[in-house]
Amino acid sequence: MSPDSNPFRRGYQNLRIDRSLCITYEDDCPPVWRPLHPSQVHLPDELIALFPCIFCDDFALITEGQHIPEVLEAECQTEGVVRTVVYAVSGDDFGQPAHVGDTYSGEAAREVVRRLSFKTGFYSRCWEISRAHLTAEAGRFLAELADIATPSGFLFVAFRIPYSPAIGVKLIATPWTDENLQLAEGITAEQLRQEHRVKGMPESLVEVLHLAALADVRMLVFDADANVLDGLPLYADE
Repeated sequence: MSPDSNPFRRGYQNLRIDRSLCITYEDDCPPVWRPLHPSQVHLPDELIALFPCIFCDDFALITEGQHIPEVLEAECQTEGVVRTVVYAVSGDDFGQPAHVGDTYSGEAAREVVRRLSFKTGFYSRCWEISRAHLTAEAGRFLAELADIATPSGFLFVAFRIPYSPAIGVKLIATPWTDENLQLAEGITAEQLRQEHRVKGMPESLVEVLHLAALADVRMLVFDADANVLDGLPLYADE
């Protein structure tokens, strides 16, 4: 399964904020959107909105109260007025660029990014999914691990949940990317996958744990009564 189609992934990746200017010019022309030239990115919004500007296809420059080098002025042949400043929040959605939304202040944009990025690490990292995503062999293998001290080289710990047939897994050193695993364990994600196979782990368990760990899941519970997760294979009882 491609990492871009990983059903454990939620939200947007690589969230970013871009400040854009809505500029009007000649009466019969629709507004245009331009970023500020890098030489003026330090200007606060109050020195941009409702101020006259010049612009080209690539950027805009505020003219009132600002010194503009001749070489830049020569590139901008159109005059206009900045009607408003917008902070666009965008990100990647399964590898494709996506526009999340617009805000009208940098503070509001940063709050949107904070709420969507889940950087605290305290939530949205625990999943309960159907045990039907494991073969019977994989279910037995996991149950046996839950009854012993799971070998440390597995980078996860299996455990039973009291008064329940469900089995939980705490994943360690996530996300299981090459970069993170090299720092934490000195191995690649493929080396860890092969190590799991060498130790006899059934393929269905290898696949689901690696997908979950790649999405930085920390706690994963397999329960026969839990919902199935769209995008993961299902296995009939054997």
